[in-house]
Amino acid sequence: MSSIPSITRDNFNKEVLDSTLPVLIDFWAGWCGPCQMFSPVVEDIANSHADKLKVVKLNVDEQPEIANKFEVKTIPLLILVRNSKRVDSLMGARPRHMVEQWLQHHDAI
Repeated sequence: MSSIPSITRDNFNKEVLDSTLPVLIDFWAGWCGPCQMFSPVVEDIANSHADKLKVVKLNVDEQPEIANKFEVKTIPLLILVRNSKRVDSLMGARPRHMVEQWLQHHDAI
């Protein structure tokens, strides 16, 4: 079981919009094979950079309103949010070093 918090309508504002840290949202679904393969990478990043970056997961099937708000068309999808604003997105399952380079480019880690 993941230690990464799951985002719902009820906790979205508190966990994402009110965060003092940059927030990395992992959009996924239980039926998505690439999402399952990518999950350990996201977990490693969450654990390695917890002091600088908040990582959360959002199941697109359980929270379609939030997925639609972010215009999620494909998963897995990472979206970086800082100061309540979408900074950038990274589509598809990627190796850890590529995700970390992308986060470094945005000064998130």
